[in-house]
Amino acid sequence: MTADTSERDLELESVFDHLMALDADGARMGRVVRRTFDMLLDGQHTGRFRWEQLHKTEKTHCGTLIEINLQREFDFADGEVLDYSIQNVEVDCKYSQKLADWMIPPEAAGRVLLGLWASDKAGKWSAGLVRAIDANLNSGTNRDAKRTLSKHGKQSIRWLFKNAPLPENVLLRLPEEDIDAIFRSTSGQKRVNELFRRAQKRPISRNVVATVALQEDYMKRVRSNGGARSALIAEGIVIFGQFRNHVQAAAGLGLPVPGPGEFVSVRLARRQSHHGDALSIELDGHHWVVATERDLPEPAPLLPNIGPLSS
Repeated sequence: MTADTSERDLELESVFDHLMALDADGARMGRVVRRTFDMLLDGQHTGRFRWEQLHKTEKTHCGTLIEINLQREFDFADGEVLDYSIQNVEVDCKYSQKLADWMIPPEAAGRVLLGLWASDKAGKWSAGLVRAIDANLNSGTNRDAKRTLSKHGKQSIRWLFKNAPLPENVLLRLPEEDIDAIFRSTSGQKRVNELFRRAQKRPISRNVVATVALQEDYMKRVRSNGGARSALIAEGIVIFGQFRNHVQAAAGLGLPVPGPGEFVSVRLARRQSHHGDALSIELDGHHWVVATERDLPEPAPLLPNIGPLSS
C-alpha cells in the first residue's frame, strides 16, 4: 500500500478492529507480556523476579519471545515478508523497553507495525499500531539501517491499549523487609509460608510461588497436606485458590478474587462487636471476617476445595 497520510489507513484500521475483536479488554495481550517476563526470569530455577536481574542478552531476547508468544496466543498467520499476516495485511511486531522506541528495519518500510512496551516495575504495558512511512520516521538510521519513530510518528500511533495494568508480580510490590524475610530461610516450604504471611490480600501467581519455593514440586508447598495451608491455619491464615467456593468466599469478604493459577491469603477472625458492619462469610457454624490488628490470632476454619476453576 502506498501511504497517503491524508486518507484513512484502511489496512491499519482492519488490523485494529480484528485485534480488538480478539481481545477487547487487553487481558490476553497482558497475559502474554506477563508470561514472557516470567519465562525470561525463570524464577523457579533462578529465584529472580526483577527485570534488572536479567542479563543484557536476555533483555534483548524479550522482543523475540513476545513476538512468538503473541503468535501462539492469537494464532496469527506468518507474513510473507514480516512477522505476521493479519487480515491479509503484513504486520511487523516490535517490542521496546521505552515507550514507542521501536527499531524499524528496512523491510518494514511502508508497512504496519504492531509495537509493544511494558514495565514490570511500573506495572503497565502498551500496544499500538502505526505505519512505517517516511512521514512517521526519523531520517537517521543505526548501523543495521533501522529507523525510529519521529515525534509525528509517535503522535500517529493508533493505540490498542496504553498504560494498561500488567498482571502483577506481587514480589515487586512488597517492602524490602518483607522480601528479605521471605527469602531468608534455606527451606523452600518456610519461604512459601512466609510469602503467604507477608503478601496477604493480594493475588499471588503460581509463578511467584515457584520463584519463592525454588523447587520442582512448588505447588505441593501450598496444599493442606503439609504445605502452607496446614502450616498457617493455626495463625488464622487461609489461602483461597482456584476453587469455586474459594472464589465465592474471597468475594464475600471483599478480597481480590483468585483466578486460575492464583492464590489470595488472609487472616480471619470470628465476628465480634468491634467488627461493626464488616463483610463476613459463614464457615464451621461461625461468621468470619478479615482480621484486624485488634484481633488475636485464632485457628482458621477449614475451607474445603469444591468445584475447581478451569485453568
